[in-house]
Amino acid sequence: MQTKLSEHYKHSAQGQEAEAILRACVHCGFCTATCPTYQLLGDELDGPRGRIYQIKQVLEGAAATSTIRTHLDRCLTCRSCETTCPSGVRYGRLVDIGRELVEEQTERPWLEQIQRKALRSILPYPQRFRLLLALGYLVKPVLPTNLAKKLPAQQGKRYQWSAKTQPRKVLAFDGCVQTVLTPSTHAAAARVLEKLGIELVRVPQAGCCGAVSQHLAAPEEALNFMRRNIDAWWPAIEAGAEAIMFSASGCGVMLKDYVQLLKHDTAYAAKAERVSALAKDLSELLVEAEFGSTQIPAHLKKIAFHSPCTLQHGLKLNGVVESILQKAGFELTPVANAHLCCGSAGTYSILQPELSQQLLANKLDHLQAHQPQIIATANIGCQMHLASEAKIPVVHWIELLDQALADPIFN
Repeated sequence: MQTKLSEHYKHSAQGQEAEAILRACVHCGFCTATCPTYQLLGDELDGPRGRIYQIKQVLEGAAATSTIRTHLDRCLTCRSCETTCPSGVRYGRLVDIGRELVEEQTERPWLEQIQRKALRSILPYPQRFRLLLALGYLVKPVLPTNLAKKLPAQQGKRYQWSAKTQPRKVLAFDGCVQTVLTPSTHAAAARVLEKLGIELVRVPQAGCCGAVSQHLAAPEEALNFMRRNIDAWWPAIEAGAEAIMFSASGCGVMLKDYVQLLKHDTAYAAKAERVSALAKDLSELLVEAEFGSTQIPAHLKKIAFHSPCTLQHGLKLNGVVESILQKAGFELTPVANAHLCCGSAGTYSILQPELSQQLLANKLDHLQAHQPQIIATANIGCQMHLASEAKIPVVHWIELLDQALADPIFN
């Protein structure tokens, strides 16, 4: 795609990066076929190609408008279009840049400003989020039904991490929301990894990956989260930690992007490159493991796996979790249109509730079509979003594996 950037952006880092991405696009339109919002709305401006043109216009000097902002807001950043694109266009990064530029040039209604600021001020901070959640449970009986459904079921008690020292050390990326909503996820991961001789080590000084700020057009705030995490992990990395394990694929995509987002920071560029290289999804640590006998409870045998967009499109790990579960003895049901987003997409379910609910309804129809006993997934946002309307339990897949290996012969 030919571009002619305005003088304002021609020599900026944002403009140069965006131009390189734009030039890779041949505007073939393959991306529209797999775009969830285009499928729902049928509007070219609500598909990747249309959004690319709008970002291009802004970079070339056209005024950013509230209409352009709306079309960019409706993007899920699911990256399904990246999987489809034959030219390797880095659309996810381009839409982040576009949002930043449009946010600078337009003014949102004050209610939107407050809502987005509140999300950035609460979600990345576990203590603040825990207090808000506790308040939510307290007033749940008087909440409107649609809000009450968003409150997750309170967790069980399988939180205990093993205290055994193991020869191999892997850092646990706890993140923010998952530590509050499903602390049992990493407890289960620690138990399973222990069977491989891997110790999952917590680093309390680390926190949010920065994704909430990054996708809400607050890039400097996001970079500060990234730098804090790198500083927290660096002593353990220097001491020989072999990986930074994440079990929320949404966070994982962000960790993998540290190398790109901090490449101009002379103090952190090299460290960011190392962190992104070390960041591994939990499934990558288990994919080669050989299971002996497993004990799968009858009520958990038949499952539907929802592959988060961040897992299959962002991390390109489609089929990896499924192979682990099948090897362990679970029966996976077929899921139609598995490449499409469930509508969670970070804060999208809060900021774009109507579109999010349509996507959720479609996804649950497909996941529950073959009457599974349980739905498994690999991202906390998807897990909570699906659970708000699902007719059957929704869990992180590692908790199923943990139960199957509760007393096995593990080779």
